[in-house]
Amino acid sequence: MKAAMITGIDRIELTTIPDPTPRPRDVVIQVVATGICGTDLHILEGEFAPSLPVVPGHEFAGRVVEIGADVTEVAVGDAVAVDPSLYCFECYYCQRGQANLCERWNAIGITEPGGAAEFARAPVGNCFKLPDGLDVATAALVEPLACAVRGFDVLPLKLGTNYLIYGAGTMGLMMMELAKRAGAIDVSVVDLNPARLETARLLGCTAAVTSSAEVERARGWDVVIDCTGVPAAIEDGLRQVGRGGTFLQFGVSGEHALASFEPFKVYNREITITGSMAILNSFERARDLFVAGAIRPDVMISESFALDEYADAVKQFRAGVGRKLIITPN
Repeated sequence: MKAAMITGIDRIELTTIPDPTPRPRDVVIQVVATGICGTDLHILEGEFAPSLPVVPGHEFAGRVVEIGADVTEVAVGDAVAVDPSLYCFECYYCQRGQANLCERWNAIGITEPGGAAEFARAPVGNCFKLPDGLDVATAALVEPLACAVRGFDVLPLKLGTNYLIYGAGTMGLMMMELAKRAGAIDVSVVDLNPARLETARLLGCTAAVTSSAEVERARGWDVVIDCTGVPAAIEDGLRQVGRGGTFLQFGVSGEHALASFEPFKVYNREITITGSMAILNSFERARDLFVAGAIRPDVMISESFALDEYADAVKQFRAGVGRKLIITPN
């Protein structure tokens, strides 16, 4: 089969590799669409993936074309969205119900061949069936939505909360949409990209601005969420948290990035600083939210590319042009 492969730092090759075959509890999926994510850029920069080469693509959906001998939960022809997380279920954190912090954490598209290929293999337990009539290509959005749902799992949820979100890319927009569903009275977004701010306005944010100074609140914000991973944005966001408020580090920074904060204010204002790592018991809920129309795929997905255009799509994503870019291998 054809696959896009990250072979080294800033090196992408279109190659031919053997078709995957299922183990007893695996399925093989013909990939309909796979999304490009900021994590893919980190892999290209030599971070996250423990070794290269690797076939990227951890956000994907498709149709089952082959099942292992012990699979009964899905059948050939079923449309599925795939949770890429691969846990050991044996380590200290898995045993404590914190599998997303697994000491042997692996993931399809990061440590195992992913969805930037014509076919991909996944454990059947990671495959979530999609209803008939759904555009399967749009279901590549379920994985990032599952990450956003996990982010909300670590936040205090109260009616009448105000949110300030840094970043109006796909993840920032998803967090914005979930905040609106969580009873927010104000969801404002900060981004330097005018096109992305326009999308945030289209989806119905309270304000879309290029600087937090444009939406200052006298008492600060109840919840501030960083979806950029950029130290300058993180530092600015920490300064905007009100007394008793929460700062969520959701965006992925470089492994060696540093951001400073004022410890006295964290103490004196009883500010909570927390993080959210990938997916934990949130994929099925994300699938259900997606099917129920919690997000608008027509707005979130801005462009699709053929598999042999993977490098071009990554270049466009890195330049900040568009929103969610998807690859359609077949």
